[in-house]
Amino acid sequence: MAMKPRPEGIALAAAGALAIAMPVVLLLPGKADRRPRAAPVPAPIGAGTMPALARVYERPLFGAAEPAEAPADAPRLVGIVGRLNVDAVALVKAGDGATRTLAIGESVDGWSLAGLAIDAAFFTRGSERVRVPLPIEPAGSGEPGQ
Repeated sequence: MAMKPRPEGIALAAAGALAIAMPVVLLLPGKADRRPRAAPVPAPIGAGTMPALARVYERPLFGAAEPAEAPADAPRLVGIVGRLNVDAVALVKAGDGATRTLAIGESVDGWSLAGLAIDAAFFTRGSERVRVPLPIEPAGSGEPGQ
């Protein structure tokens, strides 16, 4: 008597044949090996207006270039005493040579102290605003005996 195939056996045989044949089909050379062509990359927006690379490296990294020199009649900053944003005052040398302490908002020689930073004071006179840095002392100048 001949055996009738069972439906489970047929499905199992088909799955086995597919498992063996699929890797062989995928490894055959043919249409699957053709790589799609890369789409052309559009130029960046404003590519024609970008500065030359050399000019980019010459620009300062943060903020403006070197600050402009303060006018000759601006007060000279001697020091900053106190805690910034709390009770700091600026020690300035006025045009007559006298040293004064200025809190923010006070004036000397027509210049008003607008703000203080860790290394500079900002003065205003009308619409003019200047940054007066602390003087840089050469190494060893603060030690006794030199």
